[in-house]
Amino acid sequence: RGAGHPLQPRLLPEPDLHADAGVDHHGDVSQPTRGIFAWDEADGECPHRRRGFPRGGLQRGAHREGAFPATRGHGGIPLAGVLSVLEDLDFWRDFKEPFYGFNHVELTRNHADEAHVGQHYAIWLEEKGCLDWRKYFAPPTGTTPPQFGRWNIPEDLHYNTWIAERTSARLDRYREKDEPFFLWASFFDPHPPYLVPATWDTMYDPAEMDVPEITPGEHDRNPIHFGMTQEESPDFSEWHNEEGGNHAHGLQSHRKSREQRAKEMAIYYGMVSCMDHHIGKILDHLEATGLAKNTLIVFTSDHGHFLGQHGLVAKGPFHYEDVIRVPFLVSCPGRVPEGARSEALQTLVDLPVTFLKAAGLKVPGSTTGVDQWQVWQGKCATARDHVTVENHHQPTTVHVKTYVDARYKLTVYWNREYGELFDLERDPGEINNLWDDPASRELKSELTRKLLFAEMAKEPMPMPRVAPA
Repeated sequence: RGAGHPLQPRLLPEPDLHADAGVDHHGDVSQPTRGIFAWDEADGECPHRRRGFPRGGLQRGAHREGAFPATRGHGGIPLAGVLSVLEDLDFWRDFKEPFYGFNHVELTRNHADEAHVGQHYAIWLEEKGCLDWRKYFAPPTGTTPPQFGRWNIPEDLHYNTWIAERTSARLDRYREKDEPFFLWASFFDPHPPYLVPATWDTMYDPAEMDVPEITPGEHDRNPIHFGMTQEESPDFSEWHNEEGGNHAHGLQSHRKSREQRAKEMAIYYGMVSCMDHHIGKILDHLEATGLAKNTLIVFTSDHGHFLGQHGLVAKGPFHYEDVIRVPFLVSCPGRVPEGARSEALQTLVDLPVTFLKAAGLKVPGSTTGVDQWQVWQGKCATARDHVTVENHHQPTTVHVKTYVDARYKLTVYWNREYGELFDLERDPGEINNLWDDPASRELKSELTRKLLFAEMAKEPMPMPRVAPA
C-alpha cells in the first residue's frame, strides 16, 4: 500500500465477488464451509499451520503453520473448549496473549445456536445492548428450545454481522497506521445446526433442491464403516470407545429422508447466501479504504459437506471429492489475472509459503508447503503433482491418509487391509472402488509407494546444519 510497503496478503472468504476478479482454482468444487475462529490477524509475518487442498482439508491448523498436524501437533496451545472458560467474559476482555502466532484475535466457538457461545462475540453482543443474549442459544449456556431453519436471533446480532463489523474495524486500523497486515476473517457458516436469521431461511425452496442420492450397491466394495452409515442403528463402539480417543465425527447412521435433506439443503444455501452478503460488506469496505488495490485476497475452506452424496450427511472420515475438494478463489489486482481458471493441484498447507513469497518475506524452514505464487499469477501451470489428505481423529481406528494426483486417488487406513482406489478420470463420481480389483494391483502398489514418498517429503528441515560434525 503505497511506497515502501510490500504486498499485503489476506485470507478472506467471498464466493461471488472473487470469481470474476481473479483465478478460480477448481471452480466447480463443493460449497464453502466455515472456519474455526471468528477472525484472526497477524502483522508482518504469516502464522503457519493447516492441511488440505482445493481438494481441501479435514484437519485444522495447517493453513496457519504451513505444516501437517502429524508433523507439528497443536503447538502446546490448549483449545478453549470448556463452557465455563468461554463464558468468562472478563477473562476474554483482558485476553492479550499470542494465539497460534496471531498478535490479535477475537474469538467465538459456536456454530449457530450451540452452547459453545461466549468469548469476544458475547462481549460484542453486550456492547450492542443485548444483555439477554443467552435467549438465542441452546442450554446449558442459553435458554432457547431446539430450533431448525429460522434462527430466532436478529441478523444485526448474528455472528456474520459481528465478523464483518470487526474485520472492517481492523482494516480502518491498518489504513490509519499505514502498516502491512495479514488478516483472517473466518466465517462459521454454513454448518450444522441448520439455522439462519430471517429472511435468509426462506430464500431457497426445499421443493426445488436437487437432492443427491446414494447409488445402490456403491458401498459393497468400500471399507466397512461406509456401509454401516446406511444402517438404522449401527454399532460404531469399536471406533468411538478406543482408548485415548474421543467421539469420531461422522461415525453414526447417516439415514435421513429425502424430504429432510431437502429442507437442510435449502437452509444450507441460505446460510451460504447470508455469509456471502456479509463478506461482500467487508470487500466493499476494503475498497472504500483504498487498500484493495494492493491486497491479496483468498477465499477457501477447511472441508466440503455431504447433503446426501454417497448416502452421507455432514462430514466424517470419508475422503470423497465432495468433502476434500474445497472452494479456492484468489484475487490480487494487477498481479493475478482476472477471470482465469486453473486446474493446478493446491493444498491449504501451501498458503503460508505462498503468502510469504507474495509479500517478499522469508519462509521458515518449519513449513512443508509449496510456493504457488507463480501459479496464481498464471506464470506456470502447476507447482505440485500430488496432494495428501489426512484425518487422524482416533489413535488407530480413524487414522486415514489419502494420496491424490491428477487422475487417481488412494486412501489407506492404519493397520487395516481395506482401503480405497478411484480412477477420477473414468469414475469421477467415485462409485467403483478398485482397491481389491486384481487388474489394479500394480496401480495400487505404485500409488502406495508414491504415498510413502509424499509422507517422507512432508518432514521439514527447520534447522540447517551449521557445522560438518
